[in-house]
Amino acid sequence: MKASLAAGVTSTTKLQVDRERTIDFMGEQARVYATPMLLRDIEFACRNMLLEHLDSGEDSVGTRVELDHIAATLLGMAVTLTVTIAEIKGRAVTLEIEGRDSVESICHGRHSRFVVDVKTTEARLAAKAKKAGLLA
Repeated sequence: MKASLAAGVTSTTKLQVDRERTIDFMGEQARVYATPMLLRDIEFACRNMLLEHLDSGEDSVGTRVELDHIAATLLGMAVTLTVTIAEIKGRAVTLEIEGRDSVESICHGRHSRFVVDVKTTEARLAAKAKKAGLLA
């Protein structure tokens, strides 16, 4: 982890709510940003921000999410996700999240990620796959 990884660091991600990001179960007139897709976008925004502050061979994995999705965002609307590092404890990083569309706040919450060494993680997962009988 680089010294630039510190509480208070903020990043902004802008995206547009396309059809893939919307619910379809209430019909075409009610196509709005789906919570699972919002969560996916938040995870990517947090990971991408952290990557800028990690060393080669490091990445991060999500470990916890607290999310209040408080307003509907219509198909075609722009969204801004603001991610701020709230706390760092060793390799554990907690981020605060705020999302807005062009009209109002749409979400807020916290997301925890853990910084990992990619090669070490690959080895650990291979060992688990072997125990599970997934590898010969």
